[in-house]
Amino acid sequence: MASIEPGSPAAKRNSGISGTSGHSVRDAEERVAGLQSYGLLYGSSAVMLELYAQIERVAVTEATALIVGESGTGKELIARTIHAQSERRDGPFIAVNCGAIPDELIEAELFGHEKGSFTGAIQAREGHFEHARGGTLFLDEITEMSLLHQVKLLRALETGEYFPVGGNEAILGDVRIIAATNRDPVMAVKENCLREDLMYRLAVFPLRAPPLRERERDRELLAQHFLTELNEQEGTQKAFSKRALETVRNWSWPGNVRELKNAVYRAFILAEKVVEIAHPQLVPRVKKPVTQGDAMSVWIGTPLADAQKQIILGTLKYCGGDKRLAARTLGVSLKTLYNRLGSYGAGEGDTEAPGEPDANEA
Repeated sequence: MASIEPGSPAAKRNSGISGTSGHSVRDAEERVAGLQSYGLLYGSSAVMLELYAQIERVAVTEATALIVGESGTGKELIARTIHAQSERRDGPFIAVNCGAIPDELIEAELFGHEKGSFTGAIQAREGHFEHARGGTLFLDEITEMSLLHQVKLLRALETGEYFPVGGNEAILGDVRIIAATNRDPVMAVKENCLREDLMYRLAVFPLRAPPLRERERDRELLAQHFLTELNEQEGTQKAFSKRALETVRNWSWPGNVRELKNAVYRAFILAEKVVEIAHPQLVPRVKKPVTQGDAMSVWIGTPLADAQKQIILGTLKYCGGDKRLAARTLGVSLKTLYNRLGSYGAGEGDTEAPGEPDANEA
């Protein structure tokens, strides 16, 4: 495990700006120098140092690993770090989001398919198992895969062989599997989202990606790290205000490192010299639209993208979840509707009805 050396262009500057923030760029660089790193991961808190030690142990083996953690905690970065520290580092690293692939296509995406094996299979195609040969295959959101396909994945893991869709000859795989989920695996088994035998097969070496609220020591260091990167990219010397750093330290960051990084980036864009981060609780929220019968009222000031999302989800709800009818009602193709719902992360169960009039908002 290594410390970040203050040898970057920004760190070589002899002087930094001092403004109303009370903090200079040089001060920030000195604080960032205390941020430890391991592979693609950054953090000096006790839970991160423990994670580094676990990664170091499992990376040199061929064991499958299951990474469990909330969204935004860096599960893919953990997987990439394992790969980079392993004997397979010179091989490919293939990341697959199991929740983003339609259920009817996931088997072909993973194992490949033969020509004519299904409608649209105009030629044979290799799958992700073949693309990752000699390297690592990262299966993110594994609990989003149907139980039927989990059985086939389990067989491939147990035997080391797999069959392309429509194929009769088994292919010997040469790939290391790392999986991840943002759900508690035990609860996922109870909710029938994950096969118990697959859970045990994947979790030969379980890893937990700690949420940022458990990494109190890392919050300010990470924020300074992200700001230093932005300053180097843009050739600027912006610095956080004291109030911004207090926000960084005191907010729990439910979106974890991803939320913090995006907050710093947004604040950096808006800042002239002093970077202010508005407290997330004080940021105005998008109001829900009001529906009455077959009519919907969208609040003035609602961002266009949010208005479109509300209208699409509201129409799908009104159509009883019938996507074909909703697409016709909206005047778009079914494919366009599926693409929009996919971008929202919405399924049939996510079409929450828009709100009724609020006494304080009406």
